[in-house]
Parts: sequence; C-alpha cells; structure tokens
Amino acid sequence: MKRFALPLLILLAACGTPQERCINGAIRDQRTLDRLIAESEGNIRRGYAYEETTVYVPVWEPCWYGPPAAEGQKPRPPRMCMDEKARTTRKAVAIDLAAEGRKLAGLKAKRNELARASASAVAQCRAQYPE
Repeated sequence: MKRFALPLLILLAACGTPQERCINGAIRDQRTLDRLIAESEGNIRRGYAYEETTVYVPVWEPCWYGPPAAEGQKPRPPRMCMDEKARTTRKAVAIDLAAEGRKLAGLKAKRNELARASASAVAQCRAQYPE
C-alpha cells in the first residue's frame, strides 16, 4: 500500500493546469510567509509558542513468519525484530513577546514586498497560459 502512495501523490500533483502550476510556483514563498505570519500571530495572541520534538522509540514488530506450517501442524509464531517509531510531542515554551512582534513586523514587510514582486509573475503566467 505504501509503495502506491508516492506515485499517486506525484500523479495528483501533476493534475493542475499549466497556469495553476505556474502561479503556484510564483507565489510559493508568499504562501510560506503567510503560514509563518499566522504562526507568529498565534504565538503573540497566546503569549507562548509551541516547540515540536521528535524522539525515536524502540518497539518490537513482527518481521518474519517463516515458511508455512505443514497441514495439521500449528502455525509457527512470528519472529520479532526491534524497530524504531517516531513520536512527535509538542510543548509550550516561553517567548519574548517584543522580539516576536518585531519578527512579525519583518515577516509582514517581506510578504508585502513579495506580493508586489509576484504580481507581475502571476500576470505573466496568466498571459502565457490563458484558460
């Protein structure tokens, strides 16, 4: 099942029209800044930020079942192997609200700058790939 997921995602990503793909490429950085601005605004509103930490935890997994049992015999038990599973936790951390406010102002200024710069690229995409 997992081996079909990546080709399916690649196939779905290619479904956009050429104009949509061109515009998405032109405003990719703008969308990233929008996400960062929303995160920073949330941090200021809450008064703290979230920090995600990923740790790898050892777990036992069945990894080999061996040859099938002969008819009339009990099936063989699975062989267990050690594997690692990722566990992501999110915890609240203190932030400097003044520094976060300065960061937010910088992000908004950069976003406005990118919006002006990408407007011509979006117009060019629409002219190059009319729908």
